[in-house]
Amino acid sequence: MTQPMLVAERVSKAFGDVRALEDVSLTIGEGEIVGLVGSNGAGKTTLLRLLAGVYRPTAGSLSLGDGTDVAEGRRQLGVVPEATGLYSRLTAWENIRYHSRLHGVPDDVAWTRTQHYARLLDMLPYLGRHTKGFSRGMRQKTALLRALAHHPSMLLLDEPTAGLDVTSARTVKQLVRSLGDEGKTVIYSTHQLAEAEQVCTRIIIIHNGEVRADGTPEELLALTQTASLEEAYVALSSDRARSVDEAEKPLSAWSRRWRGLFTPRTPTSTEVSEDE
Repeated sequence: MTQPMLVAERVSKAFGDVRALEDVSLTIGEGEIVGLVGSNGAGKTTLLRLLAGVYRPTAGSLSLGDGTDVAEGRRQLGVVPEATGLYSRLTAWENIRYHSRLHGVPDDVAWTRTQHYARLLDMLPYLGRHTKGFSRGMRQKTALLRALAHHPSMLLLDEPTAGLDVTSARTVKQLVRSLGDEGKTVIYSTHQLAEAEQVCTRIIIIHNGEVRADGTPEELLALTQTASLEEAYVALSSDRARSVDEAEKPLSAWSRRWRGLFTPRTPTSTEVSEDE
């Protein structure tokens, strides 16, 4: 068995009456590329935010392999959220350098690492350009370079190829596979089963805040006695998906009143004139 890099024990997360995650237990090993697969609202982003130490669990515990609480060990993590959060007035390298300095990484060390991964992502000619005019793919690649510059032992990726063209998505997937070859641990959130099968050595299926299955693609097929991952996913998530946004907290009474002041009221059918 590989050395544990992250351990989640009976983790739950609630936002008021909304149960975003329920009783999740996982052990992620060193060098694994783990896919978190589920529909929108399944709980993937909430789990990633818990693993990154952004959220605190309502119940249960999260720790790194050495026993350090994830909130205390964030320097070991590289995070690429779905919204890249780049500073548009800075160049790609300036965004990366700023992030690296926050982690205490000397500029020359960060630059050497950035050049290495920029070559793999075909980004080397663009490091000196301002990110304001970047395409979605170039912004996503810059966010990946930013996350790798401080040499994290684990990478958390939230929908890393969402909205990318075929070529950019292929380049990102190739980089993720090469990171696994280097021994890095990657947790890869996606709702694309084919993508998870291409990239990941292990797949965790999340549905309605629960882990429904955890194993290699072959193990999931054997578990469900199906011929494809699509069939396996359908068999494991046959109950109706919830429509609640996984990260949205219920509005307070004051928030509902405030929103009502600025939200146009939809007229009833009796209020709509016949001319309309």
